[in-house]
Amino acid sequence: MSRRIVAMIRARIREVLRDRSALAWNFLFAPLLVIGMATVFSGGPQTVAKVGVIGDLGAAPLLPATHPFLATPAVDFYPEVEGEKAIAKVQRQRIDLLFDLRVSPARYWVNGESAKGQLLQQLLLSSEPSARVQPVTGASIRYADWLVPGLLALNIMFSSLFAIGHVIVRYRKSGYLKRLNGTPLRAFEFISAQLIACLLLSIVITGGVYAGCSALLDLRMEGSYWTLLLVTALGSMTMIAMSLLVSARIASEELSGGLLNLISWPMLVLSGVFFSLDGAPALVQAAASLFPLTHMLEAARAVMLDGAGLVDIAQPLLVLSAMTALFLALGAGTFRWTQE
Repeated sequence: MSRRIVAMIRARIREVLRDRSALAWNFLFAPLLVIGMATVFSGGPQTVAKVGVIGDLGAAPLLPATHPFLATPAVDFYPEVEGEKAIAKVQRQRIDLLFDLRVSPARYWVNGESAKGQLLQQLLLSSEPSARVQPVTGASIRYADWLVPGLLALNIMFSSLFAIGHVIVRYRKSGYLKRLNGTPLRAFEFISAQLIACLLLSIVITGGVYAGCSALLDLRMEGSYWTLLLVTALGSMTMIAMSLLVSARIASEELSGGLLNLISWPMLVLSGVFFSLDGAPALVQAAASLFPLTHMLEAARAVMLDGAGLVDIAQPLLVLSAMTALFLALGAGTFRWTQE
């Protein structure tokens, strides 16, 4: 090995060691990720069916809190709110049975096309023969139809976060921003150009990937493509604005990469990309609601799988809009051309 190579290795190691914030993050990231994953996925025995329960599981007014059906092993019972959304979950076979504890005799909704639902029905009737059935029908949603929106949103998240955050930090570190500051270009113009360019690229790339997946997998699309485009654009803008906030002042690529990973990995784990949050602990659902990816996925899946319109997804769109405005205001307000 030549002396020049050794010298470069030493220089790089010294550079990393001098950046104490990035060095500390490199040591802390893996343990934090392991602890977080272990906390989220640790729990009791694996369940084989999921049942939504309408009513207080701890103090049902008309039925004993220890209803025999609630003691069925390997079944995940979680609280649900009565309404069309809960029944739609049974229709789409997202849950296997919906059980109402508020009335006596109990009533339940089950999909006649669900094998697990039929089995749960027999178990319920064996413990309470007078329970009233509310039959629903509907084909199950393929996992591909449910997963693809999550993967596309995940691609938007990573590309939006790192395309802006990492690039601006590199510009600042190399002195490129300092040179731009000597031109008539204003900070508002520079930030706007970066945001618009990243947004256009994100929409075009995501649209191309979606078209390819739809052609190969015959994806389910019940809603309007224009509504889905709005969700995609607004979700991308929120991620871009979040990245701008991270890169507003930082000049260390290692530190910016660590912070962006700190933001992206919890969203990857907790936003429901690979699994449904139905029945998840209240703490997990509360944490997930803080992430824009969660609201983007909620809106996109509602449009694609349930045919939701703008009124139906108004809440996640409003949350994304508020997050975008907040991140843009903070990011633009703290932006600096140089590190000083």
